[in-house]
Amino acid sequence: MANFAKSNVPQFSVDVYQNEYLPEGGSEVNAIVTVSATGGGTIGSTVSAPVYAPGQRPSAAVAVMVDCSGSMDYPPTKMRNARDATAAAIDTLRDGTYFAVIGGTHVATEVYPGAGRLAVADATTREQAKQALRRLSAGGGTAIGTWLRLADRLLSSADVTIRHGILLTDGRNEHESPEDLRATLDACAGRFTCDARGVGTDWEVKEVTGIASALLGTADIVADPAGLAADFTKMMETAMGKEVADVALRVWTPVGTTIRFVKQVAPTMEDLTARRTEAGPRAGDYPTGSWGDESRDYHLCVTVPPAGLGREMLAARVSLVIPQTDGSAQSLGAQGLVRAVWTDDMVASTSINPQVAHYTGQAELAQAIQKGLDLRKAGDFDGATAKLGRAVQLANASGNADTAKLLAKVVDVVDAATGTVRLKTRVAEADEMTLETRSTKTVRVKK
Repeated sequence: MANFAKSNVPQFSVDVYQNEYLPEGGSEVNAIVTVSATGGGTIGSTVSAPVYAPGQRPSAAVAVMVDCSGSMDYPPTKMRNARDATAAAIDTLRDGTYFAVIGGTHVATEVYPGAGRLAVADATTREQAKQALRRLSAGGGTAIGTWLRLADRLLSSADVTIRHGILLTDGRNEHESPEDLRATLDACAGRFTCDARGVGTDWEVKEVTGIASALLGTADIVADPAGLAADFTKMMETAMGKEVADVALRVWTPVGTTIRFVKQVAPTMEDLTARRTEAGPRAGDYPTGSWGDESRDYHLCVTVPPAGLGREMLAARVSLVIPQTDGSAQSLGAQGLVRAVWTDDMVASTSINPQVAHYTGQAELAQAIQKGLDLRKAGDFDGATAKLGRAVQLANASGNADTAKLLAKVVDVVDAATGTVRLKTRVAEADEMTLETRSTKTVRVKK
């Protein structure tokens, strides 16, 4: 079993990359904010603060939701692979972690430990859980909202730092309305994070990615069920590495300044703008979920009141907090400043910061892929060719080799630099779904 112990407490840092210079009358300010969490030491140049006392470990609760609908029996190896994957995830649990296994059909069933409880991971409970998995069989429909609500009830019963779900489905959510699932996601948002996986090719990409997006987790396809065990192990290892939950990006802006958007841009694209909660005068919190040893990039765009040449102002202050139930917030000590300076130096005011330019291109890349695939499905092959060709061009320019490889399974690339492509006549469904599912994965700018 993996050893997740660390010698130091996690610390956070914030670095800001921007071109602060605006021409006379200019009002739009863009910045890339890099947030880093590390087990020891400071990443970057800003102040960092420990989140918990030395010697303490974050406590965690995990619920694994396994699709047990009738389609999981086709082929019969799929259910066996799902059982094996769940067993591998259970083996990866850190001692002392609370956990439960849920079987999902048109209703949610407690597979282990049952009776509305969570088990505490040790050698005995792991073995009991794996024995219980042998009773899993396929039959029934699919109502994912019921699985998530049961996971929420179980996870909320534990007084822990990290609450996380892992959800596996192989089909479409046919036994509840989209509105019911949306209501469930709204109810669960902020209560636990959740990674979602689609196995095979009979599930709906937008459903699975929508679940992960709402619950600040990851989404992916496991086209071959034989790959489930490795994927579940990796997901659980990542979950066990999380140390701080419910971190929010707090953005303060001065009077007259408007926030146009706040987006996570690495490692995946996620628009956080509409998730803002007010946090006092001219300040708002944007949820980022749970953190381990990792670094993420955010794109902040604000509109400031135009000012005369030579003037400068603080356009925004970005900090990290953990909101508390009483309305207060625990500061994580790190902050970054976004500035605006008006100049008549045309070179300074018209240059685009490399980080901003890179992630603007990555956002366009994700949009081009999604639009291109939608047009292809709708039979607009000329439109699909244009969009997917632009995606190939952007992937090539930004060095996003993984996305370029996925695109090459959907189009024949004539010239990557110009985006000249031809749609393939035949495309494997798994290849198309993989491209759509992973379209929001980005590469970081080379600094």
